[in-house]
Amino acid sequence: MESTLQENPHFQAPEMSIDRQSTASTPANFMGKLKENLIFRSKWAELNGAMGDLGTYIPIVLALTLASDLNLGTTLIFTGVYNFVTGAIYGVPMPVQPMKSIAAVAISNPDFGIPEVMAAGICTAGILFLLGVTGLMQLVYRLIPISVVRGIQLAQGLSFAMTAVKYIKNVQDFAKSKKSSGERDWLGLDGLLLALICAIFIIIVNGAGEDQNENHEIICETGNDNRRKRLKKIIFSLPSAFLIFLLGVVLAIIRGPKAVKGFKFGPSPIEIVKISKNSWKQGFIKGTIPQLPLSVLNSVIAVCKLSTDLFPEREITATSVSVTVGLMNLIGCWFGAMPCCHGAGGLAGQYKFGGRSGGCVALLGVAKLVLGLVLGSSMVKVLTQFPVGVLGVLLLFAGIELAMCSRDMNSKEESFVMLLCTAVSLVGSSAALGFLCGIVVHVFLKMRNIGDGHSCSGVWFSRNP
Repeated sequence: MESTLQENPHFQAPEMSIDRQSTASTPANFMGKLKENLIFRSKWAELNGAMGDLGTYIPIVLALTLASDLNLGTTLIFTGVYNFVTGAIYGVPMPVQPMKSIAAVAISNPDFGIPEVMAAGICTAGILFLLGVTGLMQLVYRLIPISVVRGIQLAQGLSFAMTAVKYIKNVQDFAKSKKSSGERDWLGLDGLLLALICAIFIIIVNGAGEDQNENHEIICETGNDNRRKRLKKIIFSLPSAFLIFLLGVVLAIIRGPKAVKGFKFGPSPIEIVKISKNSWKQGFIKGTIPQLPLSVLNSVIAVCKLSTDLFPEREITATSVSVTVGLMNLIGCWFGAMPCCHGAGGLAGQYKFGGRSGGCVALLGVAKLVLGLVLGSSMVKVLTQFPVGVLGVLLLFAGIELAMCSRDMNSKEESFVMLLCTAVSLVGSSAALGFLCGIVVHVFLKMRNIGDGHSCSGVWFSRNP
C-alpha cells in the first residue's frame, strides 16, 4: 500500500505528516551533512592543503603583532574557531584571511592602533552582514559580469605573486612600514638558495596543478608495476606544502633557540577592546572605506565564483558568505581578534596544495586553537624567526593558482575587459578603481552591440557568474 502510494505521481501526503517526518529527520540530516562537509578526501592532501594559505596569513598577522601590538593568542583562538565553523558550513577549504586594507593602514600608520583596527573591522562587518541578510549581495553577485570578476581575480593573483617574489628576493622587516631592507643572501637559514630549492620541490611534486597530477596517477595505476612508476607515485603524493612549512618551523627554532625557552604556557588574557568615538571615526574613514570594496569583490564575489569553478557540486551563495564574514568580525573584533574575511587567493592556495573539503580548514582551525590556548602570544617569538623566503614560496604558488582561474575567457571582448580591469587594479593599487573601470568599459562595449541582435538586458546578463 505504502509503496503504491509513493509511486503514484498524483498522490499528496497530508501536510502534517510531511512536517512531522521532516522534523524527525532534521537532526540526522544535519549530522550527515556535517560529517560530509568535514570528511577528508585524502588525509595527506587535506593536511597539505591546510598549509596553502599560510603565506598570506603569517606575514600579516606577524606584522600587526609587531607594529600594532595585536593580541596574537586571541587572534589564533578566534581564527581557529572561524576556520572550523566555515569548514563545517561550506564543505570546501574556505579560507580565513586578514582584512588586508585595514592591516596595511595599521602597519603604516602608528596612530591607527588596535581600537581603530577593531572599529574598522566591526563597521566593515556590519555593512557586509546587512548586504547579506537583505539579499542585496546576491543581487550584486548576479549583476557583475564574469570578465570583471576574472579581472579582479587576475589582479589579486598577480599581486600575491609579485609580493611573494619580494619576500623571496629581499630581506623583510614586518614591524616597519617599509618592509624591504636589502637583498637576501644566497646562503643561510633564510637564504635565496633555500627558497629556490623549496620552489623546485613544489614544482616537481605538484606540477602545474591538479590536471597534471591526475594524469600521473592514472599512468601509475594502469602501467606496469615497476620501480620507476612506484617512485613517481610516491613523489607526486608527497604533502609538499606541509613538509616545507615543517622545515620552516625547524629552521625557526634553530635560528632562535631562545624563543622556545621563553615560551609561556596558557592562553593570552581575552579582554573587550574599548573603542572611543574618535576611534570609531578614524576606523571608518581610514579603514572601512578602503576595505569595503575589496571585501565585497574579493572576499565575497570572487570567492563565490571561484568556489563554483572548483566545486560545481557545492552551492555557495554570496548571501551566506557575506553573512559569515559579517558574523565573524561582529563577534571577534570586540575581543581584539584580527579583522578577517574570506579570500579567493586563500581558496586557490589551499586547492592548489590538495584541499578539497571543509576538513582541510577545520584541521587548520584546530591547530590554531590549540596553539592559541597552549602558547598564546608567546608564539610570536617563533614566527619572527620563521624563514620569510619560505613563506614567499607558498604565497607565490597560491597567487599563480588564483591568476590561472582567468584563463576561461572565450572572446576578445571579455579578455579586453578583464585585462583592463587587471591593469588598473595593479597600477592604481585599488581593486575598487579597477572594478569601476571594468564595469564602465563592459557597459560601453555592450551598448555598441545593441540593435545587432542584442537586447538591452544583454548589457548585464551576458555570461554573468
